[in-house]
Amino acid sequence: MSRGVEGLVFVGFMFIGMGIGMLLDRVAVGTLIGMGIGFIAMAILRIKASKSE
Repeated sequence: MSRGVEGLVFVGFMFIGMGIGMLLDRVAVGTLIGMGIGFIAMAILRIKASKSE
């Protein structure tokens, strides 16, 4: 899996977190949660990619 896909997953989770934060009037909190989930997802994708090589 290319690094571009990992980056897109991270940005996607960040925007989902921002959207949820806007719904709850807590944009900063939503963004940070989205970024945290994005970093975890990136790590999982990198581990899976390294195992398949």
